Amino acid sequence: MVTKPAGAAGSAAPAPAADPTDVEWLTEDQQRAWRAYLDGTARFVDALDRAHDAGIPVTLGEYHLLVQLSEQPDRTLRMSALADGLALSRSRLTHTVDRMERRGLVERRPVPGDRRGVNCVMTDEGWKLLQQAAPAHVAAVRRLLVDVLDPEEFAVLGRAMAKVAREAKAAAEG
Repeated sequence: MVTKPAGAAGSAAPAPAADPTDVEWLTEDQQRAWRAYLDGTARFVDALDRAHDAGIPVTLGEYHLLVQLSEQPDRTLRMSALADGLALSRSRLTHTVDRMERRGLVERRPVPGDRRGVNCVMTDEGWKLLQQAAPAHVAAVRRLLVDVLDPEEFAVLGRAMAKVAREAKAAAEG
């Protein structure tokens, strides 16, 4: 529940509070927008996952990881930076990289000059698979999101979600 229960007084609070009388409850319009966001993002991710399952040779998470590596010099990124860029726990990233390493898409290598550091490196096989997967992935993203919104809506969505990502990252770090 994010709207004010009947009879509860609403006063602004800088942080979430346990006492319902101290919460600044969402207005009806905010509640509708919040629920539309939840519904839209869940359905978008589900549809994109299905597109990957139906004919893209990597999962959505694996695709995102390969894209992150493809944008780096030598297609290499430190595991900790990769986890941060993908918003994954290190444990979850390790499992994903394990799977992808068994398939020959990535490999782990020591960071030169840092005995504890580990890089994730995209292999030539991973690069080929990314190139194969990209057209269908982009077509699905266009069909499900980009072409549904007008250009201004899409730009606003990008700016808004960048703000949300920054705040959520800061909250996780703090």
